[in-house]
Amino acid sequence: MNELNFEILEITNADKELVSDFITENWGSPFSVSKGKMHDVANLSGFICKQDDKITGLVTYHIENDECEIVTLDSKINNKGLGSQLIQKVVEVAKENLCNRVWLITTNDNIHAIRFYQKRGFDWINFHRDAMDESRKLKKEIPKLGNEDIPIRHEIEFEYRLFY
Repeated sequence: MNELNFEILEITNADKELVSDFITENWGSPFSVSKGKMHDVANLSGFICKQDDKITGLVTYHIENDECEIVTLDSKINNKGLGSQLIQKVVEVAKENLCNRVWLITTNDNIHAIRFYQKRGFDWINFHRDAMDESRKLKKEIPKLGNEDIPIRHEIEFEYRLFY
């Protein structure tokens, strides 16, 4: 993998509409659901990478108590380090906020993400069987079939522990 250095900046108010449009285009609506909680992605904190006023990478997060959830992660540039750099920015913020862990949810069909997170030090800590049935009640746009026609049924929880 040939890593590049990307210009990654904090999401600003001026980026919110662009973020909302990007998430809607890629995920069917401007909302994300994890562990039964609905997030309006454009109103989350995060980091963005743009080229020619188009998003090439985006990560959003939510800090609650001493935990930091990565709510969304998208990279339009594969195998060049952009996703890793976006995650690193969130880990830095989590450390600054004295969080104990960074965690996230992906779905059982997302084999690429499952591999990606494990290679970056995240541990698979929970399997939420049939959780997508509940998520679809909050976000009806979630399809029944995902990557490679795998039924989207379960949430998989990963975490990256922070030690000081």
